[in-house]
Amino acid sequence: MQRRSVLKTIGAALLAPSITFAAPNPARKRVLRVAHLTDIHLKNELGAPAKFAKCLHHVQQQTPKVDMILNGGDIVFDMNKESMDTINAQWKLYKNMLKNDCSLPMTYCLGNHDIWWNENNKGQAVYGKQYSLDQLQLTKPYYSLIKNGWKFIILDSVNLDIDGTWYIGKLGDAQFSWLEQELKNTDAKTPVLIMSHIPILTATNLIEDDIVNRWQMLGGDMHTDVSKIIKLFYQHPNVKLCLSGHIHLRERLEYNNVTYICDGAVSGAWWDGILRETQNGYGLIELYDDGSFEERYVNYL
Repeated sequence: MQRRSVLKTIGAALLAPSITFAAPNPARKRVLRVAHLTDIHLKNELGAPAKFAKCLHHVQQQTPKVDMILNGGDIVFDMNKESMDTINAQWKLYKNMLKNDCSLPMTYCLGNHDIWWNENNKGQAVYGKQYSLDQLQLTKPYYSLIKNGWKFIILDSVNLDIDGTWYIGKLGDAQFSWLEQELKNTDAKTPVLIMSHIPILTATNLIEDDIVNRWQMLGGDMHTDVSKIIKLFYQHPNVKLCLSGHIHLRERLEYNNVTYICDGAVSGAWWDGILRETQNGYGLIELYDDGSFEERYVNYL
């Protein structure tokens, strides 16, 4: 019986498809070192300013030096539930900290906490995303840029649900058409990194306590247009990496040769410890001229 089991095992191994992993190109050259900071949720409580300053210093003390910061949104603690006085104070604190504690260029996307969607605020000039766009000196919440041979596409993943009362993850028709054109107009040899706040694809929404016989996936936890986006990426193999935040958990998965990474949260569990098993941290990414990359999650506290 033991011999028969061994033979079955050998047979299964021979029939199984072989898996090969491409070795890094020894001739490749690193062209950028990027830090991905997301879900800062800055407020003047729970020691948040001192911890955020420590994070910024930690990034800038990396060797080799970091070239730029990608900020994944949820910059301030929560605009949606606060008064304008509190919102103004949070953004003033954030800007002062950047002035005093950060010398690196920063590229932003908006998070759900950076949007003023209180029903009582409709009709005001700063309602919705405009306030944060003004603070960040952005004309639109989605855009692209090219740096050192890599294209960065910044998406606006937070949009109102059909009933207009809360948010879900999606691009919407206009932004999806824009993304189609961006990828179509990008040279196929140019590697693409995409940043959104809400994950395009994640498995963390399967992590729940006390599951009985089904999982619940909420439209605010992952892009509801994920299938549509993935089909678009499949047509453009130069899409290499998708970064996100929002869920405050560290995750890395791969689908159709695209790597999807959620880089935890600078704030951990909103500055009150850690969320599940993910420490306060940020992503550190090496981008190479051949379109490859390396990424690791760095704890700074």
